Amino acid sequence: MIPFPVLSIITWAPFVGAVLIMFLARHSPLAVRLIALLTTSISTVLSVFIFVAYDREAAGFQFYEKVALVPPLGISYEIAVDGMSLLMVLLTSIIIFAGVFASWTVKERSQEFYALLLALVTGVYGVFVSLDLFVFFLFYELAVLPMYLLIGIWGSSGEVRPRGIFGWAFRETGVGTKEYAAMKLTLYLLFGSAFILVGILALYVAGGSRTFSFVALQSVPFDPTLQKWVFFAFYIGFGILAGIWPLHTWSPDGHASAPTAVSMLHAGVLMKLGAYGVVRLGMGMLPEGTLYWAALVGTIACINIVYGALSAMAQTDLKYVIAYSSVSHMGIVMLGAATLTEAGLNGSVFQMFAHGVMTGLFFALVGLVYEKAHSREIGKMGGFGRVMPGVATAFTIGSLSSFGLPATAGFVAELLTFMGAWRSAHSWWLLPAVAGTFLTAVYVLRVAKQIFWGPPSPHFGHLEDARGPEWVALVLLVVTLVVFGMVPGLALGPIDTATAPLLSRITEP
Repeated sequence: MIPFPVLSIITWAPFVGAVLIMFLARHSPLAVRLIALLTTSISTVLSVFIFVAYDREAAGFQFYEKVALVPPLGISYEIAVDGMSLLMVLLTSIIIFAGVFASWTVKERSQEFYALLLALVTGVYGVFVSLDLFVFFLFYELAVLPMYLLIGIWGSSGEVRPRGIFGWAFRETGVGTKEYAAMKLTLYLLFGSAFILVGILALYVAGGSRTFSFVALQSVPFDPTLQKWVFFAFYIGFGILAGIWPLHTWSPDGHASAPTAVSMLHAGVLMKLGAYGVVRLGMGMLPEGTLYWAALVGTIACINIVYGALSAMAQTDLKYVIAYSSVSHMGIVMLGAATLTEAGLNGSVFQMFAHGVMTGLFFALVGLVYEKAHSREIGKMGGFGRVMPGVATAFTIGSLSSFGLPATAGFVAELLTFMGAWRSAHSWWLLPAVAGTFLTAVYVLRVAKQIFWGPPSPHFGHLEDARGPEWVALVLLVVTLVVFGMVPGLALGPIDTATAPLLSRITEP
């Protein structure tokens, strides 16, 4: 039994940091960074602590806390973690800790930037630990809304402008600008939030027990028809954040326009909120709805995998390559969940973690390259490996994990998902999944060769390798990718304690 509220400290330490930054560090950029570093370090250290202290034999929800907020309506501050949310909390801690260092050079209004970044990550932590659906939704909104300001103020507009027969229309509507990306992202995600809220309220009313507690509602035998439509509402609402086709178009623009740390959180963690919501709320409470819609979820996931990879292959802006890559990899996450097999679901959750670390590394590297070269256009760059060997090595390792090279975390996640697809009721899902991996290898190796290992460009001989705080994010993320690839049991142990009971609820007659 842990004698202190460890999950509350993990969740609220960044928010306290945001408040301290706004009130105490107005005229000291260094103090802003140090407060952000201190509060995220607290969350990171405690996240590692609970990851180690979690009792895998007992399994289930642990580190439980509950405080009644609005008793007449059954709203409580009820938090805990199981094996799945435990890994997501660890992922969030790793990404935000790396993100603080990746943002060390932000000069414009750094006080507000770090305050919003820390408020956003508080919402992310809250979503992963909440067991009360109403509080879950509040944290979800807190995780989404700061993105508008973070992209609209500190983001960047695309260097590669729209071309083609509709290029003039895109230019007139602002496609490629940070303001367009911020507005598009916000409108899409708020549209998804409406579906989520309707689904939560429908379960609250149908449950009859006047509680928003996930644990209580999980045991309610909801009407099969209600389950089908609420699961569909959750799939649309959370699926928008997870980048499901064809509701994914906000994602590449948002990724590409966001500042480095926000891109890292956006692709590394926020998109996982969507997949986590589908698995935790949709599959966790609505077994018959899950069985009814599984074929659709898996088929759309296959489209995501191939479409995202082909789109990434066609990009000339480095950040858009990584952005469409995330759409493809999130397809693997959703495919693993849709297989309704233990291997597939374990692979899905592992892929959330592996992709989160890998894409966080990619966006940290893209931010470094852009800051030093002032360009993201792939065709203009070349030979960077000679002048920035550390960045080139980290990018190559991220690329290898992206297409699933053995000894990286991406390999374990994709292999488990492929096994689940083959054992599922729709074994043909394996073909587009494997094709997506092949296409991923093509575009990431092409980009790595062009930018880092190809002939040197005459315009970039002055570049420098990563320096000082910039190394922290790169080393942390590379080491995480390799360690969890070499010792996958670190993640699969806790994951299995959460996925096995979930699948038994869905598949039992």
